[in-house]
Amino acid sequence: MTELLFGLTFALAAPFWALMILLPRWSWTTRIIGSPLIVLPILAIYALLVIPAFAEVLPAVANPTLAGVTALLGTPAGAAAGWAHMIAFDLFVGRWAYLDSRERGISPFVMAPILLLTILLGPLGLAAYLGIRKLLG
Repeated sequence: MTELLFGLTFALAAPFWALMILLPRWSWTTRIIGSPLIVLPILAIYALLVIPAFAEVLPAVANPTLAGVTALLGTPAGAAAGWAHMIAFDLFVGRWAYLDSRERGISPFVMAPILLLTILLGPLGLAAYLGIRKLLG
């Protein structure tokens, strides 16, 4: 079950990334990406992975230590939950950057590599977008 949920996580996010990167000016892209509910399927996967292990997860996140977080993420279920967590937040950040860039008139050609960076290395994509946003005013 964990393997299946892990595999579904990015598969459920990929169509939204494809819309933002490949069809950024299509009217349906803005309508679809405009809904924060696009992350809901990934959040459901996260819940399916975390809720059964809540007794182990809560102490590790309430009073985090490197050893505790390592132990938590060092299992298949922990790694899958961590992956779902990252994919959900990366998609939400990518969604925000896409919508914000449209409002600011930032070219989709500028945004495509930033969104790709956000998919692969979320915080660096966010930093790149914030830099471009500042640079372009």
